[in-house]
Order: sequence, then C-alpha cells, then structure tokens
Amino acid sequence: MYDASVPLFTASLRNMRAWLDKAAEAGDEAVLADTRLAPDMRPLTAQYQMASDTAKNGIARLTGLTAPAMPDTETSFADLRARCDATIAFIEGVDPALFAGSETREVVLKFPNGMGYSFAGAAYLTGFALPNFYFHVTTAYAILRAAGVPLGKPDFLQHLGAPKPAEA
Repeated sequence: MYDASVPLFTASLRNMRAWLDKAAEAGDEAVLADTRLAPDMRPLTAQYQMASDTAKNGIARLTGLTAPAMPDTETSFADLRARCDATIAFIEGVDPALFAGSETREVVLKFPNGMGYSFAGAAYLTGFALPNFYFHVTTAYAILRAAGVPLGKPDFLQHLGAPKPAEA
C-alpha cells in the first residue's frame, strides 16, 4: 500500500511544482492562477489544492493519522509551491510501517450533503484516492496547456527522468 501511494503522490506533486516554473515564464501569474477549463470547473489554484488534499488525506486515512490542515488560501505560484512542499513533507514523513494492514482498514468518506462512501483501504486507494488525485493533476496540467504554457508529456512524466537506451 505504501508503494502504491506515497511514491505516486510525491512524484506527481513534484511534477506539478515544476510546472509552475514554466507557467511563471509563460504568462501572467494572477491570470493563470484563476484560469479554468470550463466555467463550471474550479480554477488552477483549486486543482493544486484538491490534488494536495487528496494525497495528504489519502495517506492519513490509510494510516490512521491526522492530515495537516491546509486552509486553501493559496493565490500565488509561491503559495502553490509551498503547498506542494508541505504535502510532500507530510507524506514522506509517514513511517511506512503504519501502512501495515491498511489494505483492509475501513475508510469512510462523508460529504457535506450527508452522502458518502465506505471502503476497505485497498479499494479506497485504487477506486477513489488515486483516480481523484490524477483527475486534479491532469486538470491542472490541461489548464496550463490550454493557457499556452509550454508543457508536454515529458513534463507530466518528468519523475521518470530522461529515457535511456533499452537493454536487450
């Protein structure tokens, strides 16, 4: 469970952090921070916040810890970088031993409208946390691309590093 969560969350958060450097060079930060793909979708800042929330809350739910509170007040790229850093620090600071038995740990999500879900940990991670996380990561990427930031697939997968010759 650790290997299926912590490395994936941290790699993508580091990628997202790096996208902000390209975005800062390509456009007006204030305009980009409030850019959205469609009128009924949340803006770039919210996509970063929700990716962060999904990662830190997911790890906390799987391990029985309390995730750090982050009040969603980020308005600048510096704020979003700091949010990524704080989320990565929390996730990487979790003892891998705390994941023991997390595949069967009950995870209950309650939404403000009174609805929700109940999962076993493995189903929560694979059926909710990772898909929700990647939705927000991909939406942030798409917002930046649509706004003209010169990102490509290597930026989305930069955690892999440069390709190497294939071994026979």
